[in-house]
Amino acid sequence: MDDEFRTLTERVRASLTSQQETAAHASLLALVRQGTPAAREQLARILVAPEQPLWARETAAFVLGSAGDRRAFETLVLLLNYREPARCATAARVLARLGDPRTARAAAALATNPLRTAYSLHPIRLLVELRAPESVPALVAALERQLAARDRHWVIARACVEGLGAIGDERAIPALKAAGEHIRLSAAAAAALARISVGGSLDPDAAAPPAPRSGRAGTGRA
Repeated sequence: MDDEFRTLTERVRASLTSQQETAAHASLLALVRQGTPAAREQLARILVAPEQPLWARETAAFVLGSAGDRRAFETLVLLLNYREPARCATAARVLARLGDPRTARAAAALATNPLRTAYSLHPIRLLVELRAPESVPALVAALERQLAARDRHWVIARACVEGLGAIGDERAIPALKAAGEHIRLSAAAAAALARISVGGSLDPDAAAPPAPRSGRAGTGRA
């Protein structure tokens, strides 16, 4: 946690734009260093107090979540689907060790939200790490939506393919075979199917996806 918190602190400090913010950040760090039950209560109040800057909420959620305090859950889920990848990645790491039973369901909802596809990479990766009952259905749904879309987010689709391969659940086979038809996903899909065939009962010859398409239809995002 020390290295992660140092990275978070440096990132927040670089974003501050006034002496007032710098002083407020220093006060927050002093509160964190106290490490007492009373200090944790003050951090928990920061999560719900009005007009708190996002960096303060993120810092408080990181500290509380890393300590297993589930009061950080809502703030961490908000940050998991935020527009800044660094905040998403930090939130995902803390959620993974928080152990809140709501985490997988929240990550699945974010991963499959068609209005937030561009920000779904870290919810997808968190689902893979959790390997919860919600993981495979959510990843398959997210992948199938990308395959059916005209404007595809290839990075998101590839993350789903790779994640399904890492989990190794045979329920993913139809979606992975469909992904293999697209040139940008064919190698990842073949690798994922091979991993499933090794771990399960699938005939390795049946794991090969169809010949990939050119991928020109629906250029999407790389």
